[in-house]
Amino acid sequence: MTTIREEDFIQSVADAFQFISYYHPVDYIKSLHEAYLREESPAAKDAMAQILINSRMAAEGHRPICQDTGISIAFIRAGMNVRWDTRRSLEDLVNEGVRRAYTDKDNPLRASMLADPDGKRKSTGDNTPAVTHVELVPGDTVEVIVAAKGGGSENKSKFACLLPSDSIVDWVLGLVPTMGADWCPPGILSLGIGGSPEKAMLIAKWGMMEPINIHELKARGPKTRGEELRLELFEKVNALGIGAQGLGGLTTVLDVKVSEYATHAASKPVALLPNCAATRHAHFVLDGSGPAELDPPSLAD
Repeated sequence: MTTIREEDFIQSVADAFQFISYYHPVDYIKSLHEAYLREESPAAKDAMAQILINSRMAAEGHRPICQDTGISIAFIRAGMNVRWDTRRSLEDLVNEGVRRAYTDKDNPLRASMLADPDGKRKSTGDNTPAVTHVELVPGDTVEVIVAAKGGGSENKSKFACLLPSDSIVDWVLGLVPTMGADWCPPGILSLGIGGSPEKAMLIAKWGMMEPINIHELKARGPKTRGEELRLELFEKVNALGIGAQGLGGLTTVLDVKVSEYATHAASKPVALLPNCAATRHAHFVLDGSGPAELDPPSLAD
């Protein structure tokens, strides 16, 4: 039986939130660079260049990619054969990791979390509490995904309970132009379709953490309705011409994700969540051998 020690888990979470504050995922950088090479609009091309240069500077200097260092989110898939060497709740362990990361003296991060959200709205001072989601799954390891989502993209989250006959494509294409550039494109749009309202939102957020692979899908062709939606929305959203930072151009989204779940016969709940140019997430697995080791991307990338 695997034993996960309290300190290993906390330090892994803290290291991961520091890591994503200054390292973009390499798949995002490569996809953005390809879009930069294709771009025809001088303004959009310049905006992409600034994002790429900023990314390099953040990686070299270990300083935040964006001044909005986000709401801390943790997705945890805990193996049911795992034993926890702690007296604290899993949520408390995540919060302690976030606290360490956001108050790190070498790279302090902005504490955006406010208590009393409809009242005094006072900062908690350390970006806690995080938003933590836990699943119990077969196995003897703990898989963790941490993400930092900025307010600009989170504020553009959309949800609707559509009728079964309604077009999701029409719904998305009607919404995206109203979102402006506040969600900081080029980024990713992630849809959650089905389940209940809260399930649709959750699977959309999960889907956002998947690798950027739309061009691989385009090359092999769709096999499911969800994959057909991804390709159709990718082409049609980019055809809107919103472009990088809303300056016009060929690329508004680098990928579209679609996650599905069975739903009620009378329902079609749909969530639409954007991820911004500071797409920050890291994945690690704990197997009881110690804290996670996150490999920095190559500066060549």
